[in-house]
Amino acid sequence: MYKELKKVLENSKNIVFFGGAGVSTESGVPDFRSENGLYHTKQKYGYAPEEMLSYTFYSTHTDTFYDYYKNNLIYTEAKPNKAHNSLAKLEEQGRLKAVVTQNIDGLHQLAGSKTVYELHGSVLRNHCTKCKASYSLSYIMDEAHCKKMVPICEKCGGVVKPDVVLYEEPLDETCIYGAVDAISKADTLIIGGTSLVVYPAAGLIRYFNGENLVLINKSMTEQDHRATLVIHEAIGEVLGTCVEALK
Repeated sequence: MYKELKKVLENSKNIVFFGGAGVSTESGVPDFRSENGLYHTKQKYGYAPEEMLSYTFYSTHTDTFYDYYKNNLIYTEAKPNKAHNSLAKLEEQGRLKAVVTQNIDGLHQLAGSKTVYELHGSVLRNHCTKCKASYSLSYIMDEAHCKKMVPICEKCGGVVKPDVVLYEEPLDETCIYGAVDAISKADTLIIGGTSLVVYPAAGLIRYFNGENLVLINKSMTEQDHRATLVIHEAIGEVLGTCVEALK
């Protein structure tokens, strides 16, 4: 199967990668939807992660939201892995045109990827909900800028919110349009590290009309039957091996 993927990569001129949490778990960023993540959250906080990451919970339990958010979604020491680096290399070679990601950690850009559509936003960007001033991740993590766990704007005193799409919030239209445009023009769509169950993001693959649909995921997905190539292995190892072997 590695040889098949290598051949696909060699013959493709417009690759788009669509990725999920499985891409970043190899960098030590846990998937909060995993069985362990669900159990841990319910045991400590008494709520499911999806509830705690909703806009309603953010608005009504702001202190608890930030306690969970800072301790479970922020991994400042995480570094790009073979998957991130291989995708950046494919873009540098001119084969890959865009990365569409459900992740919020910014690791694709850290690896060198330039065209990245972050469907669910990024922990690296934060803004004041009153005056719209922008803040870095280090600012909201610094206790000196927080009231309890909640980061406060130094300019107007408003709450600083991460530019992360919470449950109940719509996806950014500009980002969606860009992702759809890229996917619709691709001759190869590689889907990796996602079980394709989180909508509306997972629904974007219906816009793909190209030749090769490649699925790389440790477990089966509902879309395996649609793919021209399915590999049930760790995405970092698969992409790392195949990209390294390209001419």
